[in-house]
Amino acid sequence: MAVLSLGHLCVDLCQGALPALLPFLIAEHGWSYAQASALVLAATVSSSIVQPLFGHLSDGRSLPWLMPGGVALAAGGIALAGVAGSYALTFAVVVVSGLGVAAYHPEASRFANYVAGDRRATAMSFFSVGGNAGFALGPVLVTPLALAFGLGGTPLVAVLPAAVALFQLRELARLKRFRPVARDDGGAAPVPDQWRPFARLTAAIAARSTVYFGLMTLVPLYFVDELDASEATANGALTAMLASGAIGTLIGGRIADRFGRRVVLRTSLAVLTPLMAVMLLGGVGVAVATLAFIGAATVATFSVTVVMGQEYLPNRLGIASGVTLGLSIGMGGLGAALLGVVADAHGLRTALEVVAVLPLPALALALTLPEGRRGADGGRRGAAPEPAALSTR
Repeated sequence: MAVLSLGHLCVDLCQGALPALLPFLIAEHGWSYAQASALVLAATVSSSIVQPLFGHLSDGRSLPWLMPGGVALAAGGIALAGVAGSYALTFAVVVVSGLGVAAYHPEASRFANYVAGDRRATAMSFFSVGGNAGFALGPVLVTPLALAFGLGGTPLVAVLPAAVALFQLRELARLKRFRPVARDDGGAAPVPDQWRPFARLTAAIAARSTVYFGLMTLVPLYFVDELDASEATANGALTAMLASGAIGTLIGGRIADRFGRRVVLRTSLAVLTPLMAVMLLGGVGVAVATLAFIGAATVATFSVTVVMGQEYLPNRLGIASGVTLGLSIGMGGLGAALLGVVADAHGLRTALEVVAVLPLPALALALTLPEGRRGADGGRRGAAPEPAALSTR
């Protein structure tokens, strides 16, 4: 699980590095804000929206090499983004980096499912924390390198991901041993996929992701423009939200394994609207404290919903991971962009009020979800018979 989480850290590091790189690209090339935003959109589409395609490919035939290959591709693309020169070439390498991110997630999530054994939600929370750390580490790495060496220092961002890609390549043989083994089950029917609950789960994830990305975008602006706080205070509030999210991920995974996935999802969604109402009614101190709880409640469900998706589609683990980690979260990112339009037209507070309402339809969907089939994905090599759909191909 540490190997998989480390790879997750590196691919999401590449995603987190791009926004921090934009001011340097604009200053160097004189690109417009629209051109810079198009780079972020290209990264979002290539890294998130196409993940189900890679999931479908890996469902047809498990492709473990996509893990080190995805890390290497993501690192190579972001390393070249600063030195590509022309806008067209920069756009192309950003897309390449995003495809590396998209390639990594479904296959790595599949193997996280295999490695986890019976504690899938806890294990997936450790996998998810790697991604959280990667997003935070991206700006931390790229900013001092760009300040010290200019855009020519961007390739140094790829040093850590390249080392991890080589490490994962060396570990592939050991990881493959966790794949379930085909067994003679006497012709027993495979466990059926539950597509309708999975579709409702996807819609709930999209709404929750819009809340998350909307808060990431609007909270710093809200603190500065509405609460008259400093930029440092605004960034501190955002940091409190993200750091609490990592803690919430670990706690949520353990609770989900003990009391059920639905308990965590429903409880988290139920508390978000009241918490955001408190944030909007309070001053700076109240808002910062409330954001910490909001971050914990929101991010706690990320790993849980991945596990739920895999349990609803036990025969399509790649697609389940690609949708819950990629497509629906990418839809949330696009939804956050629409919230920016609302903020421009009606003000930041109105946009945040919309964000506060979004957990309610997600909660309504979550209340209709059945508990997933926990035994659907089997266990390790030599364990009890596995469903044919999860056998080594």
